[in-house]
Amino acid sequence: MLIGQRRRTDSSPLKWEFPGGKVEPGEGAEAALARELREELGATLVKSVPIGRVVRKYAHTDESLAILFFAVEIAEAELAPRTFEQTAWVLPKELGAYDFLAANAELVANLATGRIKPAEILADAHPESPA
Repeated sequence: MLIGQRRRTDSSPLKWEFPGGKVEPGEGAEAALARELREELGATLVKSVPIGRVVRKYAHTDESLAILFFAVEIAEAELAPRTFEQTAWVLPKELGAYDFLAANAELVANLATGRIKPAEILADAHPESPA
């Protein structure tokens, strides 16, 4: 699994997260994922399957934010991390060793314990690309 560490100057500095980002107006979630992977990592999305959803309410605002998580397959290429302090390829069981954003905690636990198995989910998914 690929994870990224936020930069020292970002909000929640040096916390780990899964690559991705905000959906722009008029953009679907999977199109946003493809765009964010290109922008953050220089990666091309081949296939994606939703694997989780978290709704977070932040103290500084009355608004809630829905965060969608996807298992993805990317085209083989050398990644060029552009928005992270560093990135790491890790096994699901190793995720607990990283200081993740609070919004990622439930997904990290499900991945680390094998309750969610992204490789199996991707293997069972339809071959067409959403991007």
